[in-house]
Amino acid sequence: MQNLLYSLVDKNRSWTQYGNVATYIPELSNSNPDTLGIFICDVDGNEYYAGDYKTKFTIQSISKIASFMCALTDNNINKLYTKISCAPTSDGFNSIINLETKNSHKPLNPMINSGAIATISLVYGLTAEDKFNRIFGFLKEITNNPNLKINYNVYESEKNTGDRNRALAYYMKSTGIIDDDVDEILDVYFKLCSIEVTCKDIAYMSVVLATDGFLPCNNKQILSKSICKTVKAIMTTCGMYDGSGEFAVNVGLPAKSGVGGGIAAVVPKKMGIGVIGPSLDKKGNSIGGVKLLEDLSNELELSIF
Repeated sequence: MQNLLYSLVDKNRSWTQYGNVATYIPELSNSNPDTLGIFICDVDGNEYYAGDYKTKFTIQSISKIASFMCALTDNNINKLYTKISCAPTSDGFNSIINLETKNSHKPLNPMINSGAIATISLVYGLTAEDKFNRIFGFLKEITNNPNLKINYNVYESEKNTGDRNRALAYYMKSTGIIDDDVDEILDVYFKLCSIEVTCKDIAYMSVVLATDGFLPCNNKQILSKSICKTVKAIMTTCGMYDGSGEFAVNVGLPAKSGVGGGIAAVVPKKMGIGVIGPSLDKKGNSIGGVKLLEDLSNELELSIF
């Protein structure tokens, strides 16, 4: 496995030249587009890694997995469905079109921006700070990293340029999808996206889904099997934005991307995978990371289909 990862990172690094780092969040434009790395943790706790796997990056939309897990834990699934659907989208991750024209103004799924903002409002907590601490604390547990921190330069950059997310949130406030104070919920969203992680953190998060809710480091169950099943299903159909269908065909794994270049991927019953590659394709997914996962899936026959 180790030699295979070395080989695949070297093979796919050239793909990074065909994408671009995110610039709509100015601080992300400082990322090195040539970065490419991978970390794997299997269900027995064995670790494998290659490339720039130690590089720190902000979790961005991969945090939506943690928010969704918390919302599913805190709410009956039927209540969640009154606010958010679980349908794929052919539009971009920050599109407002679906809210205006489809689905009774509900976000199509919790993996796009509007859905993630609505998800946070469903997490238990009397205040926005309570909700943030609930999700952040859970994220520390699921990554087995109590030292996770917010990158405040990225947070300020996101907050200062987040007008599209404000538009989404205020629209949902006007239609009754969000009941809480919009600015406070958005502040939680911006902070969660700005948490700094490595591929190892993402792999540890993913392997919990691979084990149906157990932490391999201590065999503690922190999620129910039914929640893991729901999260993996939504990751498969929606986690790579409007590139989810193509990713399902070419890679065939539940996965969630972020515009910081990270990808979390799950091989059920086998392993969790964390990838970093800040150079993005036109749909906001790591171009080198997707190709790396495609080759890994093909080499080891990992596709769930």
